[in-house]
Amino acid sequence: MTCRSAAGRAAAGLGLAAGMLAVSYPAWRNRCLTWGATPDEVAMNLPGDDLLPSAGTVTTRAIGIRAQPRDIWPWLVQMGSGRAGAYSYDWVENLLGLQMHSADVILPQFQDVKLGDELPLGRDERMRVEVLDPERAFTLRHTSGQWVWIFALLRQDGQTRLVSRNRFTLPIASGLRRSLYLLLMEPGSLVMERKMLLGIRQRAERLAAEREPAASFSHPNGG
Repeated sequence: MTCRSAAGRAAAGLGLAAGMLAVSYPAWRNRCLTWGATPDEVAMNLPGDDLLPSAGTVTTRAIGIRAQPRDIWPWLVQMGSGRAGAYSYDWVENLLGLQMHSADVILPQFQDVKLGDELPLGRDERMRVEVLDPERAFTLRHTSGQWVWIFALLRQDGQTRLVSRNRFTLPIASGLRRSLYLLLMEPGSLVMERKMLLGIRQRAERLAAEREPAASFSHPNGG
């Protein structure tokens, strides 16, 4: 098999996969946008929703964590480029120039976050702290005003629900380009955010176990 024919087969395979994704995506788009979240969590108002009420795309994803909010909060406030990273696939984010290096420990130098602070996202982008309610809500807004990211910590049945909501106003108003952009962005964001939520859970539960060595946690599923 020549290199040219192999490349042609690979391109054809990628094209077929992309076509199948495009055709099937409407059937599972809602699950993509609401991975792990309950209907109540998807519907509830969160601190910072009003910062971008006319968002074109809203995702609400969540995970249950067998730990107290105090064990989760430090991991949230230290996130960012050149800080504690985002607990996701660093190599993917760094391909995009985001300079992410996910920390496995709490970094005291990044814990003293204040309203109005601007946290780095790559070399030139910034996220401004708009809501800071310790151990309850942490909301960031991109300095462009086109993206709001809300984290909410909800106590429920002996665990903490970590809810992550993203509100976007897309730079592409309509048409085929917008559809293609959404088709790439929405599933891609699920892959990265799912990894992040699982990473925070792992870190928070480890911290909780260090506080209470007798604790033992298990998760039969991903939520």
